[in-house]
Order: sequence, then structure tokens, then C-alpha cells
Amino acid sequence: MGLGVGCVVGLGSAQANEDVLKRSADPTGQVLQTIDYANTRYSKLDQINLDTVKKLQVQWTFSTGVLRGHEGSPLVVDGVMYVHTPFPNNVFALDLNNEGKIIWRYEPKQDPAVIPIMCCDVVNRGLAYADGVIFLHQADTTVVALDAKTGQKKWSVVNGDPKVGESNTATVLPVKDKLIVGISGAEFGIRGHLTAYNIKDGKLAWRAYSVGPDEDLLVDPEKTTELGKPIGKDSSLKTWQGDQWKIGGGSTWGWYSYDPKLNLVYYGTANPSTWNPKQRPGDNKWSMAIFARDVDTGVAKWVYQITPHDQWDYDGINEMILTDQTIDGKKQPLLTHFDRNGFGYTLNRETGALLVAEKYDPAVNWASKIDMDKSSKTYGRPLVAAKYSTDQNGEDVNSQGICPAALGTKDQQPAAYSPETELFYVPTNHVCMDYEPFRVTYTAGQPYVGATLSMYAAPNSHGGMGNFIAWDGKKGKIVWSNKEQFSVWSGALATAGGVVFYGTLEGYLKAVDAKTGKELYKFKTPSGIIGNVMTYEHKGKQFIAVLSGVGGWAGIGLAAGLANPADGLGAVGGYSALANYTALGGQLTVFGLPN
Repeated sequence: MGLGVGCVVGLGSAQANEDVLKRSADPTGQVLQTIDYANTRYSKLDQINLDTVKKLQVQWTFSTGVLRGHEGSPLVVDGVMYVHTPFPNNVFALDLNNEGKIIWRYEPKQDPAVIPIMCCDVVNRGLAYADGVIFLHQADTTVVALDAKTGQKKWSVVNGDPKVGESNTATVLPVKDKLIVGISGAEFGIRGHLTAYNIKDGKLAWRAYSVGPDEDLLVDPEKTTELGKPIGKDSSLKTWQGDQWKIGGGSTWGWYSYDPKLNLVYYGTANPSTWNPKQRPGDNKWSMAIFARDVDTGVAKWVYQITPHDQWDYDGINEMILTDQTIDGKKQPLLTHFDRNGFGYTLNRETGALLVAEKYDPAVNWASKIDMDKSSKTYGRPLVAAKYSTDQNGEDVNSQGICPAALGTKDQQPAAYSPETELFYVPTNHVCMDYEPFRVTYTAGQPYVGATLSMYAAPNSHGGMGNFIAWDGKKGKIVWSNKEQFSVWSGALATAGGVVFYGTLEGYLKAVDAKTGKELYKFKTPSGIIGNVMTYEHKGKQFIAVLSGVGGWAGIGLAAGLANPADGLGAVGGYSALANYTALGGQLTVFGLPN
């Protein structure tokens, strides 16, 4: 059974935010981008099912008035839908009882100087709701609490400094009396951190850095463990040269999940800065790592570095999906993570023990495997193929044919999990790259990348740049795989109706059979879909909703009007054909069954 909607309540709900727990257990609405604390992206609604899904029709639409990439999804609370946009991060409250009439709108005035420091489009992954408040983390790192009924600002706090390259693209997570907030900007040499603010007034509760001294990391060298062993004193400092950690990256712009029973929040840290590995010898801890932290204090219980000394920009921020399943003959609290590096990991989320690590795209070649031998010196580490080591090959050498590309076998687009099938549904990129590192100098607020990339569809394959797969996290095996022409950059939704939904970069909303992957329905929306499919019920009727509006890293060429193939950190050339299939435009499309 998945630790998701309905079953999370029994896990010590007194510890968590009661309002969020109660509402996320009610499938008629949605208060978190992750749907539930466990990040399952599973809905108990089943009116739209294997028999009825083919009858879906567009019920209504809403234009956001913004043209850049639309990630995340709307929220639905008490008959009101809350829709957000990419920069300038406008928010609309729409009355579902009155044909989507705008109840209020929030239009922040942000300095457009933040736009050039947002590495891969000016996206925002959406709002969160708790205790009558809508929370928004703006591009300029201002965190805002808005009264859900009126849109009035209750408080705001500045989480970072755009002048040094700090920005935000992520959602937030309300847990207990705190709001968990991340930061973007590893491509500008920032030092990543996860921060907790008090929900009531926005005051700082704690901040945990990804790299640096133990007191900044909020770790206990004797009690915080990696793969069962204490990390020891100065675990991060020892893996950086001199003061490099001060511009070490490790940003936290992905998704956050939470286990109320263990009182732990889980998240991943991003790539180290710079992308030129020659300039930062060592493991560069704790970039590219999974952290489990106590929500009250921020202190890390365990940490696991997925890609030590990253040489490919395999940024580790993808979601952690929490389930309870039987593995190795016993029921265990699990955490499943589909990393950018192309390996799907299953860990025991209580102890951080590594249980499964397997490739979730056969094209992955930069490492032969993850060493699972507990007696080995390289236990838990990837066994890197020398041919694809950009560090070993050296500066100003173009390492070719590396799979996956820097945007990973999966980027931030979240997977879903169904407790019925015990399978994960994963939107993936089937993309490889050439990667040439070069020497770069750090200047605050300027790009600190140091590599030239080109991307292309995985060779000797189906010719497309994506797959949508079903994954068995206990065995580490692909159960079925649907080929896609472009990367699947939309978040998946699994439902009790036996149907899984996702969107495509050309703009299709697709519905497939959860057990077989058979396509049951598709509809082309006005622009490419990089948003996350959601569902809700209103007046006894189930609806499916999705934001379309092409952009994000894969669609940056279209979104920002870029033509040079090397622009967009190599994505413009790789996705140039996308312009033949879709155009810009932000729109919400809502589907339902005929009355």
C-alpha cells in the first residue's frame, strides 16, 4: 500500500499540519503540488476510469496571459481554483461555482533583472495551501503568504539575493507550523540551502546549507549517517579545495516530501559549481545528495550522495516518493527517487539504507552500475565508464555520446505511484550529449558554468527523445514503456480509475492504462505541456486539469526565442524540431465527462 492519500493520516497526524493532512486525504481538492506529503501524485477519484476516459471533453479553459513555460498545477480548495503563472508569478483565484469568474488576482511587481539569472526558463512549480493561506515563492526569492479568500498579503520574506545569482523556480511545502523553502542558482555559484519559516509570521526557524562547515549543514558528525555509518567531522569541507565550498552550488529547487510518523522531510541537492569538474577536485559533498532532516530542528538524520564529484550536471533535485511496500521479504518504509543520472533508487527512508539502484533507461552509459556490494570500498557509488568521464578526458576535450544528457533521464517533471499496481509512472528524457568543459572564473551574479553542451535523441533507438514508463521500484525494472517523439516534460497523475495521465511537449494530454500502458485518450491543447496533470471533484463530477505553455529547459528555445544550437545550455539545438509542432501560450484546460 502506498503511503499516500488516505493512508498518511494514520501515521501520527498530530505531528503534521492538521489542515494539510485532512485536505490532502480528501481527493475532491488539491492543496499541495505533490498531491500528498508522500509525493505519490495519486488520486482516489475513479469516475474517470478505463471505461469512461474515452468520453472526456473540454469543459472550460482559462488564459493566463503569460507566454513562458508553465510548470506545476492549479490547486482546488473549497470550490476555488488557484492558478499561478511563470514570471511575473501572477496568481488567480477562480470561482468554480461561477464559471471560473476571477475572485481575486495577485500581480507582484518584480525586478525583471531576475530573468537572466534563471538558468532554464522563468518557470514556477506552483502554490501550496495551508490554514486559509496560499503560499507563493516568487522568482526573486520573495516568499509570500496570501489570504486564500481575499488575496491580501499576510506576510512576505526574502529568501535569497538575486544579485549573487539566487532565484526561485520551486514550490514550497507547509509542514506542521513551518514552511519549507528551497533556492535556485547553482549555475551562478551560489551555495544552496533549505530553509524553514514559521507559517504564522514568516520568521526564520532554521536554515541548512548543502555544502560547508558542519554547523552550517545542520549535521551531527556522530549521529548523521550515510549508508549506515556516521559521516564524521567536516564531511563536506574535506571534499572541497580551500574555500571552493563557498561557491559550491548544491541548490534545492526540486520537490520536498514528508513522513509524519518519522517527522522527516526529504529532498535532493543540485549539481556542484562549476560544471567543469577539473576546477573542483574531490567528492564535492553534499551536492548531488538525498537529505532526510528533522522538520523541527533541521538536523539531518541521514544523507546519501548519489553522484560524487559530478562531471555531467546530473542535478539531484528530483522528487522522493514515499511508499510502504514489501521488499526483501519484509514491509519497509521506502523512498524511491528517479535521479537525473539515469538510475532509479529505492532506499529505506527511516535508515537511509540503499536497497535498489538500477537504470530506468537502457541508454544510460556514463556508469556501468551502482556498486551494491556492502563490503566494497566503492559501495553505493556509481562505477564510472572512463570513456564518458569529462574529468578524466580533461578540459577543452569534447566527450561524446554521454547518456543521459545533462537534463537527465528525468528532470524535475514528477513521477506518480499507484498503490493498486504498486508501480511508478515516470516521464523520461531519452537524450544523450556531447560535453566539453572549459576553465571559468567566478564573478558574483554572472553565469559560472564552464562547459559547452550539445544534446540529441539517444542513438540506435526509436528515434524519439522521450519515453513514458511504468517502473517496479522493488525490482528496479521497467514494466512497460511508451515511446514519445519529444521528452515527456509533464508531471504524471495516477488515479483509482486505473488510468494514468501525462502531457507531451507537442501539447497532448494523454491517458493510458495503468497496467499495460495502452493509450486510451489524447487531446491536443494549444501549447506544449510541461505542467503537471491534476484532478478534482466539483458538485459530484470529476475533472482533469492541466496547464499548457511550452518552455522549461527542453522548450527554452521556443520560450526565449533562442536560435543558436548551443544556447539554453545545449537544449536549443536538441529540441529545434519542437517549433514545428507547437507555439507559445499559457492556458489552463479543464476536461470532464459529458453530463
